[in-house]
Amino acid sequence: YVVPGGRFREIYYWDSYFTMLGLAESNHWDKVSDMVANFAYEIDSWGHIPNGNRTYYLSRSQPPFFAFMVELLAQHDGDDALKKYLPQMLKEYTYWMEGVETLQPGQQNKRVVKLDDGTVLNRYWDDRDTPRPESWVEDIATAKSNPNRPATEIYRDLRSAAASGWDFSSRWMDNPNQLGTLRTTSIVPVDLNALMYKMEKMIALASKAAGDNAKAAQYEGFANARQKGIEKHLWNDKEGWYADYDLKSHKVRNQLTAAALFPLYVNAAAKDRASKVAAATQAHLLQPGGLATTSVKSGQQWDAPNGWAPLQWVAASGLQNYGQDNVAMDVTWRFLTNVQHTYDREKKLVEKYDVSSTGTGGGGGEYPLQDGFGWTNGVTLKMLDLICAKEKPCDSVPASRPAPASTTPVEPKKQAQPTS
Repeated sequence: YVVPGGRFREIYYWDSYFTMLGLAESNHWDKVSDMVANFAYEIDSWGHIPNGNRTYYLSRSQPPFFAFMVELLAQHDGDDALKKYLPQMLKEYTYWMEGVETLQPGQQNKRVVKLDDGTVLNRYWDDRDTPRPESWVEDIATAKSNPNRPATEIYRDLRSAAASGWDFSSRWMDNPNQLGTLRTTSIVPVDLNALMYKMEKMIALASKAAGDNAKAAQYEGFANARQKGIEKHLWNDKEGWYADYDLKSHKVRNQLTAAALFPLYVNAAAKDRASKVAAATQAHLLQPGGLATTSVKSGQQWDAPNGWAPLQWVAASGLQNYGQDNVAMDVTWRFLTNVQHTYDREKKLVEKYDVSSTGTGGGGGEYPLQDGFGWTNGVTLKMLDLICAKEKPCDSVPASRPAPASTTPVEPKKQAQPTS
Protein backbone atom coordinates (compact mmCIF):
# COMPACT_ATOMS: atom_id res chain seq x y z
CA TYR A 1 0.00 0.00 0.00
CA VAL A 2 1.00 3.63 -0.36
CA VAL A 3 0.71 6.20 2.44
CA PRO A 4 0.05 9.90 1.73
CA GLY A 5 3.49 11.11 2.88
CA GLY A 6 4.82 13.66 5.33
CA ARG A 7 3.41 13.20 8.84
CA PHE A 8 0.92 10.60 7.59
CA ARG A 9 2.68 7.26 8.07
CA GLU A 10 -0.44 5.10 7.83
CA ILE A 11 -2.91 4.55 5.00
CA TYR A 12 -5.84 6.97 4.72
CA TYR A 13 -9.14 6.18 3.04
CA TRP A 14 -10.03 8.83 0.50
CA ASP A 15 -6.43 9.92 -0.09
CA SER A 16 -5.77 6.42 -1.39
CA TYR A 17 -8.13 6.58 -4.36
CA PHE A 18 -6.36 9.57 -5.88
CA THR A 19 -2.97 7.98 -5.23
CA MET A 20 -4.30 4.84 -6.96
CA LEU A 21 -5.20 6.90 -10.04
CA GLY A 22 -1.52 7.69 -10.44
CA LEU A 23 -0.49 4.10 -9.75
CA ALA A 24 -2.88 2.86 -12.44
CA GLU A 25 -1.65 5.48 -14.88
CA SER A 26 1.91 4.26 -14.18
CA ASN A 27 0.83 0.65 -14.83
CA HIS A 28 1.30 -0.38 -11.19
CA TRP A 29 -1.87 -2.47 -11.23
CA ASP A 30 -0.33 -4.83 -8.68
CA LYS A 31 -0.38 -2.06 -6.07
CA VAL A 32 -3.89 -0.97 -7.06
CA SER A 33 -5.03 -4.56 -6.60
CA ASP A 34 -3.27 -4.87 -3.26
CA MET A 35 -4.81 -1.66 -1.93
CA VAL A 36 -8.33 -2.68 -2.96
CA ALA A 37 -7.77 -6.03 -1.25
CA ASN A 38 -6.56 -4.27 1.91
CA PHE A 39 -9.63 -2.05 2.04
CA ALA A 40 -11.91 -5.03 1.42
CA TYR A 41 -10.25 -6.72 4.40
CA GLU A 42 -11.01 -3.69 6.55
CA ILE A 43 -14.67 -3.77 5.53
CA ASP A 44 -14.81 -7.49 6.30
CA SER A 45 -13.17 -6.90 9.69
CA TRP A 46 -14.93 -3.76 10.93
CA GLY A 47 -17.89 -3.21 8.61
CA HIS A 48 -16.38 -0.05 7.17
CA ILE A 49 -13.11 1.54 6.09
CA PRO A 50 -11.79 3.69 8.95
CA ASN A 51 -10.55 7.25 8.44
CA GLY A 52 -7.00 5.89 8.64
CA ASN A 53 -5.15 2.83 9.89
CA ARG A 54 -5.01 3.63 13.59
CA THR A 55 -7.26 2.23 16.30
CA TYR A 56 -8.54 5.70 17.26
CA TYR A 57 -9.92 6.13 13.72
CA LEU A 58 -12.25 3.11 14.00
CA SER A 59 -15.21 5.25 15.13
CA ARG A 60 -15.52 6.98 11.76
CA SER A 61 -14.94 6.54 8.06
CA GLN A 62 -14.13 9.11 5.34
CA PRO A 63 -15.60 10.07 1.94
CA PRO A 64 -16.62 6.63 0.56
CA PHE A 65 -14.45 5.98 -2.50
CA PHE A 66 -14.26 2.17 -2.28
CA ALA A 67 -16.74 1.78 -5.16
CA PHE A 68 -14.51 4.08 -7.26
CA MET A 69 -11.51 1.91 -6.38
CA VAL A 70 -13.34 -1.22 -7.54
CA GLU A 71 -14.37 0.57 -10.73
CA LEU A 72 -10.73 1.55 -11.32
CA LEU A 73 -9.51 -2.01 -10.79
CA ALA A 74 -12.22 -3.27 -13.15
CA GLN A 75 -10.60 -1.22 -15.93
CA HIS A 76 -7.79 -3.76 -15.71
CA ASP A 77 -9.45 -6.92 -14.38
CA GLY A 78 -12.88 -6.55 -16.02
CA ASP A 79 -16.10 -7.81 -14.44
CA ASP A 80 -14.13 -10.19 -12.22
CA ALA A 81 -13.24 -7.24 -9.98
CA LEU A 82 -16.88 -6.14 -9.77
CA LYS A 83 -18.07 -9.61 -8.79
CA LYS A 84 -15.19 -10.22 -6.37
CA TYR A 85 -15.79 -7.05 -4.37
CA LEU A 86 -19.59 -6.86 -4.55
CA PRO A 87 -19.94 -8.30 -1.00
CA GLN A 88 -17.71 -5.58 0.44
CA MET A 89 -19.49 -2.81 -1.48
CA LEU A 90 -22.77 -4.08 -0.05
CA LYS A 91 -21.33 -4.26 3.46
CA GLU A 92 -19.97 -0.71 3.28
CA TYR A 93 -23.36 0.47 2.01
CA THR A 94 -25.00 -1.18 5.04
CA TYR A 95 -22.65 0.77 7.32
CA TRP A 96 -23.63 4.10 5.78
CA MET A 97 -27.35 3.24 5.78
CA GLU A 98 -27.55 1.71 9.29
CA GLY A 99 -30.97 2.33 10.85
CA VAL A 100 -32.73 3.57 7.71
CA GLU A 101 -35.46 0.91 7.98
CA THR A 102 -36.89 2.36 11.20
CA LEU A 103 -36.49 6.08 10.47
CA GLN A 104 -39.60 8.24 10.39
CA PRO A 105 -39.70 11.50 8.36
CA GLY A 106 -37.67 14.18 10.11
CA GLN A 107 -35.47 11.68 11.98
CA GLN A 108 -31.76 10.82 11.78
CA ASN A 109 -29.69 7.82 12.84
CA LYS A 110 -25.91 8.04 12.77
CA ARG A 111 -24.96 8.51 9.10
CA VAL A 112 -28.45 8.41 7.56
CA VAL A 113 -31.22 11.04 7.62
CA LYS A 114 -34.81 11.03 6.46
CA LEU A 115 -36.13 14.47 5.56
CA ASP A 116 -39.69 15.60 6.25
CA ASP A 117 -40.84 14.55 2.77
CA GLY A 118 -39.35 11.06 3.19
CA THR A 119 -36.20 11.69 1.13
CA VAL A 120 -33.31 9.54 2.39
CA LEU A 121 -29.84 11.14 2.37
CA ASN A 122 -26.59 10.78 4.33
CA ARG A 123 -24.38 12.85 6.60
CA TYR A 124 -20.99 12.46 8.28
CA TRP A 125 -20.93 11.02 11.80
CA ASP A 126 -18.40 9.79 14.34
CA ASP A 127 -19.59 7.23 16.88
CA ARG A 128 -17.63 8.91 19.68
CA ASP A 129 -18.21 12.27 21.39
CA THR A 130 -14.86 12.76 23.12
CA PRO A 131 -11.81 14.81 22.09
CA ARG A 132 -9.81 13.25 19.25
CA PRO A 133 -6.75 11.42 20.65
CA GLU A 134 -4.59 12.93 17.91
CA SER A 135 -5.75 16.49 18.79
CA TRP A 136 -6.80 16.10 22.42
CA VAL A 137 -5.58 19.44 23.80
CA GLU A 138 -6.79 21.39 20.78
CA ASP A 139 -10.30 19.88 20.93
CA ILE A 140 -10.69 20.67 24.63
CA ALA A 141 -9.67 24.28 23.90
CA THR A 142 -12.20 24.45 21.02
CA ALA A 143 -14.98 23.21 23.30
CA LYS A 144 -14.07 25.76 25.97
CA SER A 145 -14.21 28.54 23.37
CA ASN A 146 -17.98 28.02 23.07
CA PRO A 147 -19.30 27.36 26.60
CA ASN A 148 -22.90 27.77 25.42
CA ARG A 149 -22.77 24.36 23.70
CA PRO A 150 -22.30 20.95 25.33
CA ALA A 151 -18.67 19.91 24.94
CA THR A 152 -19.68 16.43 23.78
CA GLU A 153 -21.67 17.97 20.92
CA ILE A 154 -18.65 19.99 19.79
CA TYR A 155 -16.38 16.95 20.04
CA ARG A 156 -18.67 14.87 17.83
CA ASP A 157 -18.92 17.67 15.27
CA LEU A 158 -15.12 18.02 15.22
CA ARG A 159 -14.76 14.28 14.71
CA SER A 160 -17.46 14.24 12.03
CA ALA A 161 -15.72 17.05 10.16
CA ALA A 162 -12.60 14.85 10.21
CA ALA A 163 -14.76 12.07 8.73
CA SER A 164 -15.70 14.43 5.90
CA GLY A 165 -12.06 14.92 4.93
CA TRP A 166 -12.67 18.68 5.12
CA ASP A 167 -11.11 19.27 8.52
CA PHE A 168 -11.72 22.09 8.94
CA SER A 169 -13.78 24.46 6.80
CA SER A 170 -16.21 27.38 7.07
CA ARG A 171 -18.55 24.99 5.30
CA TRP A 172 -19.37 23.41 8.67
CA MET A 173 -19.45 26.59 10.77
CA ASP A 174 -21.97 29.25 11.68
CA ASN A 175 -19.12 31.70 12.25
CA PRO A 176 -16.10 31.05 9.97
CA ASN A 177 -13.80 32.63 12.55
CA GLN A 178 -14.89 30.40 15.44
CA LEU A 179 -14.19 26.69 15.11
CA GLY A 180 -16.44 26.01 18.08
CA THR A 181 -19.48 26.98 15.99
CA LEU A 182 -19.07 24.05 13.59
CA ARG A 183 -22.05 21.68 13.43
CA THR A 184 -21.13 19.03 10.91
CA THR A 185 -23.78 16.54 12.02
CA SER A 186 -26.65 18.92 11.26
CA ILE A 187 -25.49 19.44 7.66
CA VAL A 188 -26.29 17.05 4.79
CA PRO A 189 -23.26 17.28 2.46
CA VAL A 190 -23.72 17.37 -1.31
CA ASP A 191 -20.42 15.58 -2.00
CA LEU A 192 -21.18 12.68 0.34
CA ASN A 193 -24.56 12.12 -1.28
CA ALA A 194 -23.02 12.22 -4.75
CA LEU A 195 -20.58 9.52 -3.59
CA MET A 196 -23.44 7.47 -2.16
CA TYR A 197 -25.22 7.75 -5.53
CA LYS A 198 -22.07 6.39 -7.19
CA MET A 199 -21.93 3.55 -4.65
CA GLU A 200 -25.52 2.59 -5.45
CA LYS A 201 -24.84 2.67 -9.20
CA MET A 202 -21.72 0.53 -8.80
CA ILE A 203 -23.55 -2.03 -6.65
CA ALA A 204 -26.22 -2.21 -9.34
CA LEU A 205 -23.56 -2.69 -12.03
CA ALA A 206 -21.72 -5.36 -10.03
CA SER A 207 -24.98 -7.15 -9.22
CA LYS A 208 -25.82 -7.29 -12.90
CA ALA A 209 -22.35 -8.67 -13.66
CA ALA A 210 -22.95 -11.33 -11.02
CA GLY A 211 -26.29 -12.28 -12.62
CA ASP A 212 -28.46 -10.86 -9.83
CA ASN A 213 -30.85 -8.72 -11.85
CA ALA A 214 -33.25 -8.25 -8.94
CA LYS A 215 -30.56 -6.69 -6.75
CA ALA A 216 -29.35 -4.62 -9.70
CA ALA A 217 -32.85 -3.20 -10.14
CA GLN A 218 -33.16 -2.55 -6.40
CA TYR A 219 -29.97 -0.47 -6.27
CA GLU A 220 -30.79 1.34 -9.49
CA GLY A 221 -33.98 2.35 -7.68
CA PHE A 222 -32.01 3.60 -4.69
CA ALA A 223 -29.74 5.61 -7.00
CA ASN A 224 -32.66 7.14 -8.87
CA ALA A 225 -34.35 8.13 -5.61
CA ARG A 226 -31.13 9.70 -4.32
CA GLN A 227 -30.58 11.57 -7.59
CA LYS A 228 -34.05 13.10 -7.21
CA GLY A 229 -33.25 13.97 -3.61
CA ILE A 230 -30.03 15.70 -4.65
CA GLU A 231 -31.85 17.74 -7.27
CA LYS A 232 -34.65 18.65 -4.88
CA HIS A 233 -32.81 19.39 -1.65
CA LEU A 234 -29.13 20.00 -2.54
CA TRP A 235 -29.66 22.51 -5.33
CA ASN A 236 -29.72 26.22 -4.50
CA ASP A 237 -31.99 27.58 -7.22
CA LYS A 238 -31.49 31.20 -6.21
CA GLU A 239 -27.69 31.02 -6.42
CA GLY A 240 -27.44 28.49 -9.24
CA TRP A 241 -25.24 25.83 -7.67
CA TYR A 242 -25.33 22.60 -5.66
CA ALA A 243 -24.87 23.05 -1.93
CA ASP A 244 -25.36 21.36 1.44
CA TYR A 245 -28.72 21.01 3.21
CA ASP A 246 -29.20 22.42 6.71
CA LEU A 247 -31.17 20.14 9.02
CA LYS A 248 -31.77 22.98 11.49
CA SER A 249 -33.11 25.60 9.07
CA HIS A 250 -34.69 22.92 6.81
CA LYS A 251 -33.33 24.49 3.64
CA VAL A 252 -30.34 24.41 1.33
CA ARG A 253 -27.38 26.49 2.44
CA ASN A 254 -26.05 29.39 0.37
CA GLN A 255 -22.29 28.83 0.45
CA LEU A 256 -20.57 27.78 -2.77
CA THR A 257 -17.77 25.28 -2.24
CA ALA A 258 -15.80 22.92 -4.47
CA ALA A 259 -18.17 20.19 -3.24
CA ALA A 260 -20.70 21.61 -5.71
CA LEU A 261 -18.82 19.80 -8.50
CA PHE A 262 -19.43 16.29 -7.10
CA PRO A 263 -22.87 15.76 -8.72
CA LEU A 264 -21.16 16.45 -12.06
CA TYR A 265 -18.32 14.07 -11.17
CA VAL A 266 -20.72 11.16 -10.65
CA ASN A 267 -23.03 12.13 -13.55
CA ALA A 268 -25.96 12.86 -11.23
CA ALA A 269 -26.52 16.49 -12.30
CA ALA A 270 -29.16 17.83 -14.66
CA LYS A 271 -27.48 19.16 -17.81
CA ASP A 272 -28.82 22.72 -17.46
CA ARG A 273 -27.69 22.82 -13.85
CA ALA A 274 -24.22 21.59 -14.77
CA SER A 275 -23.76 24.61 -17.02
CA LYS A 276 -24.79 26.90 -14.15
CA VAL A 277 -22.30 25.21 -11.83
CA ALA A 278 -19.59 25.68 -14.45
CA ALA A 279 -20.37 29.40 -14.66
CA ALA A 280 -20.37 29.76 -10.87
CA THR A 281 -17.09 27.85 -10.60
CA GLN A 282 -15.46 30.12 -13.15
CA ALA A 283 -16.83 33.26 -11.53
CA HIS A 284 -16.24 32.49 -7.84
CA LEU A 285 -13.77 29.64 -7.28
CA LEU A 286 -11.32 29.60 -10.20
CA GLN A 287 -8.07 31.33 -9.24
CA PRO A 288 -4.68 31.78 -10.99
CA GLY A 289 -3.35 28.59 -9.40
CA GLY A 290 -6.41 26.37 -9.64
CA LEU A 291 -9.75 25.84 -7.95
CA ALA A 292 -10.22 27.32 -4.47
CA THR A 293 -11.93 25.10 -1.92
CA THR A 294 -14.28 27.90 -0.88
CA SER A 295 -14.36 31.67 -1.28
CA VAL A 296 -14.02 32.26 2.48
CA LYS A 297 -10.67 33.04 4.14
CA SER A 298 -11.02 31.63 7.63
CA GLY A 299 -7.50 30.42 8.36
CA GLN A 300 -8.74 26.83 8.14
CA GLN A 301 -7.02 24.60 5.59
CA TRP A 302 -10.21 23.63 3.72
CA ASP A 303 -10.98 27.24 2.84
CA ALA A 304 -9.55 29.90 0.55
CA PRO A 305 -6.89 30.39 -0.62
CA ASN A 306 -6.10 26.67 -0.51
CA GLY A 307 -6.66 24.29 -3.40
CA TRP A 308 -6.46 20.52 -3.02
CA ALA A 309 -5.54 18.00 -5.71
CA PRO A 310 -8.59 15.71 -5.26
CA LEU A 311 -10.98 18.63 -5.68
CA GLN A 312 -9.15 19.76 -8.83
CA TRP A 313 -9.63 16.28 -10.30
CA VAL A 314 -13.27 16.05 -9.28
CA ALA A 315 -13.95 19.46 -10.82
CA ALA A 316 -12.07 18.87 -14.07
CA SER A 317 -13.57 15.39 -14.55
CA GLY A 318 -17.07 16.53 -13.65
CA LEU A 319 -16.99 19.52 -15.95
CA GLN A 320 -15.76 17.33 -18.81
CA ASN A 321 -18.62 14.90 -18.18
CA TYR A 322 -21.00 17.70 -19.16
CA GLY A 323 -19.07 19.16 -22.07
CA GLN A 324 -17.70 22.11 -20.09
CA ASP A 325 -14.23 21.52 -21.52
CA ASN A 326 -13.00 25.11 -21.43
CA VAL A 327 -13.55 25.50 -17.70
CA ALA A 328 -12.24 21.98 -17.08
CA MET A 329 -9.01 22.72 -18.92
CA ASP A 330 -8.68 26.05 -17.13
CA VAL A 331 -8.78 24.23 -13.80
CA THR A 332 -6.31 21.64 -15.09
CA TRP A 333 -3.77 24.05 -16.56
CA ARG A 334 -3.82 26.46 -13.67
CA PHE A 335 -3.33 23.75 -11.07
CA LEU A 336 -0.57 22.04 -13.08
CA THR A 337 1.20 25.38 -13.49
CA ASN A 338 1.01 25.88 -9.73
CA VAL A 339 2.43 22.42 -9.05
CA GLN A 340 5.20 22.95 -11.62
CA HIS A 341 6.22 26.40 -10.37
CA THR A 342 6.27 25.18 -6.76
CA TYR A 343 8.38 22.20 -7.82
CA ASP A 344 10.79 24.44 -9.75
CA ARG A 345 11.28 26.55 -6.63
CA GLU A 346 11.22 23.91 -3.88
CA LYS A 347 11.96 20.63 -5.72
CA LYS A 348 8.99 18.83 -4.19
CA LEU A 349 5.27 18.29 -4.46
CA VAL A 350 3.14 19.16 -1.46
CA GLU A 351 -0.16 18.31 0.22
CA LYS A 352 -2.05 21.47 -0.82
CA TYR A 353 -1.44 24.70 -2.73
CA ASP A 354 -2.21 28.38 -2.41
CA VAL A 355 -4.24 28.99 -5.57
CA SER A 356 -4.34 32.79 -5.27
CA SER A 357 -1.04 32.69 -7.20
CA THR A 358 1.24 30.02 -8.66
CA GLY A 359 4.27 28.49 -7.01
CA THR A 360 3.25 28.49 -3.35
CA GLY A 361 2.20 25.70 -1.03
CA GLY A 362 -0.93 26.08 1.06
CA GLY A 363 -1.24 26.81 4.76
CA GLY A 364 -3.64 27.11 7.67
CA GLY A 365 -5.20 24.40 9.75
CA GLU A 366 -3.85 22.29 12.61
CA TYR A 367 -0.41 21.35 11.27
CA PRO A 368 2.33 22.63 8.91
CA LEU A 369 2.24 21.99 5.16
CA GLN A 370 3.31 18.41 4.39
CA ASP A 371 5.69 17.20 1.70
CA GLY A 372 4.86 14.26 -0.53
CA PHE A 373 2.14 13.91 -1.45
CA GLY A 374 0.13 10.90 -2.54
CA TRP A 375 -2.95 12.49 -3.97
CA THR A 376 -1.05 15.41 -5.49
CA ASN A 377 1.26 12.97 -7.28
CA GLY A 378 -1.62 10.89 -8.60
CA VAL A 379 -3.73 13.81 -9.80
CA THR A 380 -0.75 15.62 -11.34
CA LEU A 381 0.16 12.55 -13.38
CA LYS A 382 -3.43 12.00 -14.50
CA MET A 383 -3.77 15.65 -15.52
CA LEU A 384 -0.49 15.63 -17.45
CA ASP A 385 -1.56 12.56 -19.38
CA LEU A 386 -5.04 13.97 -19.93
CA ILE A 387 -3.51 17.05 -21.52
CA CYS A 388 -1.14 14.96 -23.62
CA ALA A 389 -4.12 12.97 -24.91
CA LYS A 390 -6.45 15.93 -25.38
CA GLU A 391 -4.28 18.84 -26.47
CA LYS A 392 -1.22 17.07 -27.96
CA PRO A 393 1.30 19.64 -26.64
CA CYS A 394 3.68 16.96 -25.38
CA ASP A 395 4.04 14.44 -28.19
CA SER A 396 7.65 13.86 -27.21
CA VAL A 397 6.72 13.00 -23.60
CA PRO A 398 5.73 9.36 -22.93
CA ALA A 399 2.07 9.11 -21.98
CA SER A 400 2.78 7.86 -18.47
CA ARG A 401 5.56 10.29 -17.60
CA PRO A 402 5.33 13.90 -16.38
CA ALA A 403 7.15 16.65 -18.24
CA PRO A 404 10.74 17.28 -17.11
CA ALA A 405 10.80 19.04 -13.75
CA SER A 406 13.11 21.80 -14.98
CA THR A 407 10.60 23.14 -17.46
CA THR A 408 7.16 24.60 -17.27
CA PRO A 409 4.54 22.64 -19.26
CA VAL A 410 4.06 24.22 -22.67
CA GLU A 411 0.71 25.94 -22.97
CA PRO A 412 -1.28 24.71 -26.02
CA LYS A 413 -1.93 27.64 -28.35
CA LYS A 414 -5.70 27.54 -28.12
CA GLN A 415 -5.65 27.78 -24.31
CA ALA A 416 -5.35 31.19 -22.70
CA GLN A 417 -2.55 31.71 -20.20
CA PRO A 418 -3.75 31.82 -16.58
CA THR A 419 -4.35 35.37 -15.45
CA SER A 420 -2.36 36.74 -12.55
